Order: sequence, then C-alpha cells, then structure tokens
Amino acid sequence: MAEIQRFMRINKPCILLIVISGMERFAFKGVASNLVTYLTDVMKMSNSSAAKTVNSWVGFTSMLPLLVATLADTYWDKYSTILASSVLYIAGLLALTSTALKWSWNPMNKIRSATSLSWSLYMISLGQGGYNPSLQAFGAEQLGGDNGLPCSTNNNDQSSSEKSLFFQWWYFGVCCGSLLGVSVMSYIQDTLGWGLGFAIPTIAMVTSIAMFLSGNRFYTREQEKNIDGKSFEEIIQAIKAAVSKMINRQNKPNDDYNVVELELQEKPLCSQDPDAIEGFGGNSDESIRPVRAAKMVLHLLPVWVMLLMFAVIFQQPATFFTKQGMTMRRNIGRNFKIPPAALQSAITVSIIILMPLYDTCFIPLVRIFTRNKKGINVMQRIGIGMFLSVIAMVVAALTERKRLQICKEMGFLETKSESVPFSIFWLLPQYILLGISDIFTVVGMQEFFYSEVPVRMRTTGIALYTSVFGVGSFLSALLISLIEYFTSSRGIENGWFSDNMNEARLDKYYWFLALSSAISLLSFVIYCRFLKSRT
Repeated sequence: MAEIQRFMRINKPCILLIVISGMERFAFKGVASNLVTYLTDVMKMSNSSAAKTVNSWVGFTSMLPLLVATLADTYWDKYSTILASSVLYIAGLLALTSTALKWSWNPMNKIRSATSLSWSLYMISLGQGGYNPSLQAFGAEQLGGDNGLPCSTNNNDQSSSEKSLFFQWWYFGVCCGSLLGVSVMSYIQDTLGWGLGFAIPTIAMVTSIAMFLSGNRFYTREQEKNIDGKSFEEIIQAIKAAVSKMINRQNKPNDDYNVVELELQEKPLCSQDPDAIEGFGGNSDESIRPVRAAKMVLHLLPVWVMLLMFAVIFQQPATFFTKQGMTMRRNIGRNFKIPPAALQSAITVSIIILMPLYDTCFIPLVRIFTRNKKGINVMQRIGIGMFLSVIAMVVAALTERKRLQICKEMGFLETKSESVPFSIFWLLPQYILLGISDIFTVVGMQEFFYSEVPVRMRTTGIALYTSVFGVGSFLSALLISLIEYFTSSRGIENGWFSDNMNEARLDKYYWFLALSSAISLLSFVIYCRFLKSRT
C-alpha cells in the first residue's frame, strides 16, 4: 500500500504515459503474437517460411530503434518524434487491417496481398522504432531533473527513487498490455476473423495517440539540445579524421597515436553542461580515452555472443510453440477452444506474479548460502536464466516427442489432423519456464550491459542489450533455413519443418536448441571465471 501511495505521488503525465505505453504494447502484441497463424492459415505460407518471416520482422523491429532513436535524438525533440512515429505506426496498422479485409473478399491475388502485408509490417516497425524509446524517455523527463542516464550526476535520493518507481510501473504497464494483446486478440482473430482482429489494435493505437495529445497541458517539455545535428556531425568528422591519421601513422612515432586520442576526446559522446560529469566516470581517475573505452565495450562482446542462443529460444513461443499448440486438443467444455497463441500470456503472467517473489523470497533464501548482500551477482543471475531456458527446451522436446508418439499410435501421421488427443496445457511448463528465465536473464542483461560500460557510454550499453534480441531473431531465421536445407529429404517434405505438423520433427529442433544453448551456457560459465565484473 505504501508503494502505491508513493506511485500516486508521481505526477499525472507519468501515469497517463504509462497507460499509453500499455495500449501500444496491446496493439503490437495483438498483431505479433498470432502473426505466424495468419501467415500459415490465411496467406498459406509453409511453417518454415512463416517462422522465418516472423523472426526476420521481429529482428528488424528490435534493431531499428538503435538507428531511429539516435537520429531522432540528434535532429528532433522527443515530443515531435512521438507524433511523427505514431503516424507511421497507425498507417501500418491501417494497411494491415485493409490487407486482411481485402483478402477475405478476394483471396486469389496472393502476390499483391503478400506485398501489402510486408509493407504494412515494416511500416509498423519504422513507427515503433522512434515511438517506443521516445515515449519512455519523454515519460522519465516528466519527473524533472536529469534526463540522460549515461550523463547523469543527479544525486538526489528522492528523485532517484521516483525514477526507479516510474520504470517499475512502466514495466508493469507494458506487461499488462502485452498480456491483454496476447490473450484477448488471439481469441478474437481465431474466432471472429482477422479483419476485426487487426482493426481493434488499430483503434487502440489511435485512442492512445488521442490520449497523448489530450495531456499536452500537463507535459513538461524541456529544451532539447543539438536538434540541428551539429554534435552528431562533429562526431562523424572526428571519426573520419581519426581514421585518416591512424592509416597514415605507420611511419610516424607512437606519440601521434596519442594525438588522435586527444582529438577524439574533444568530441564528447554526450553534451557537456554544468550539471554533467566530466570524463566517462564519476571521478578524474575514470576520465577514459576513447580507445580505452572501446576496449571496455569490446570485452562485453563475448557475453553478447553467448547470449544469442538465449535470444533464439526467446523467439520460439511466437512461432513453433504456437504451431505446436494448433495440433493439440484445445477444448474447454463443448464450444470454447483456446487460441494457441493465447498460451504466450503464460510467460507474461509468470513474470507479473513471480517478479515480486524474486526480491521477497528468492534473494533472502539464496543470501543464506552465498552470504552475499545481493544474494547473487549479475553474472550468476544471467547464468541461472540461461540454464532455465535450456531446461525449457528439453521439456519442449520431450512434450513434442510425446505428441508425435500419440500421432503415430492414433494413425495421424499421414493426415494434417488438428485434434490430436493431447491437451494443449502440456505446453504450459515450457512457457512458464521461459517466463521464469526472463526474470533472471533479461533483467540481468539490462543491469550488466548498463553497468559494465563507462558512465558516458551507457546508451551504447543499452543498445547492446536490445541488439541481442534483434540479432537473435535473424539468427533464428538463419538456423531454420540451414536446418531446412540440410534435413530436407524425398521422404519428408521440408525435413524437420514439414507443413504437416504430424510429420515434422520439432522435437529434434528443440534438442538442437537445448544443446546449442547448453554449449553457450558452458562457455559463459568459463568466461565468467576470467571476467572481473564491476556490478
């Protein structure tokens, strides 16, 4: 109750923006969570093609903010970026809804519909690339004080506490919106049609923008810096000059190399002001030169690479887990059928329910054994989540093997039956395990990449964290293509990824992911023995 009272003291714009962020997640998850079903059932794509399409789109969507948000910060203010991005976002949702409606009227023109679908999805990606990071930064800006986390020197305890509380409730709003989008919209799309199923997220997004505009009189719009892009252009010029001098330094003394470093230092990564700290750290001893700072970031890359398999597993619920559920018994009573994509909500529910238990139960219990005030350090937290993701894939492989065994016993191997007498609830353990692994690894990744870089490079740290999932999506699509190529045979169409789910061998694919992730986990453990973490 005390925490809720503290939250209510946060000003009205923050509460409004948290609601708006939840509505955006509802709209996005309402499209993304069941997209693989739309591609296979409506657009008649193969299972492997649909999975690759979803993975590529999610990867592009996850990587785009690294580019769009940087350009937006340089040339536009956050408020204008939100409005401009929302126009693209809504246009993409409208185009997607239009494509679904046209297909129901004229399903013969497959090529044109596929093109319209691609344009719609990537327009949504462009809109979200600028919308999400700008909205969250704009929300934190309403608290007053320092806005730029990497350059912040705000030592006010009350302000820091309010900002922490804001981000906590922001995450809660995102989870609630995602939960509704996954559970409600998948049911509507499977039972009432895709036109309505895509129209509702569109309406929700339009409503959220109307709500955003209605709060204009409450917002605090701080003066943006470097809107003309001068700082960005100066950094580019400095990099060009440094590269040119480094190429020509072969016949010059080593002292010239230090000159290059000093010139780079003159072009700060963050704008300087009286409130900003000097150098990359909080004291003069941490005034890190660019080359040394680069080395600090480079030592994070092995961890970044080892986390890619976790990101690949992260993509499975929206693709093959959903297709797996479509073949199982989904009835509750006589008339109601559970939409397969709705089980993705189990991940979000697990996070919402179990996240508070992490601090109240898990940490005090572990503290008894580790005698560490934090219970476990960041690297241990990431490792535990990676281990749980391996267990989740082992469980998924065993469950799929059992489903195939039932298909064989019932004589379903030659048919595309969607009613194998095996309850869809057997998939819940793998979903819940992935939700628990997120509590450990995803939160740990945020803290690790944010803390292990110099203070003035923490934007780069956050970018490294988000890029893991973007590259992981592309890697997932690549793995599917390679496995499909090497496992295809004359007897089984598409090898492990046959369109007939009763002939497909997803169990082998899950074992492959479990083994690959176990190797990544082992490499991670070995690397951690040599890594001196500062967190």
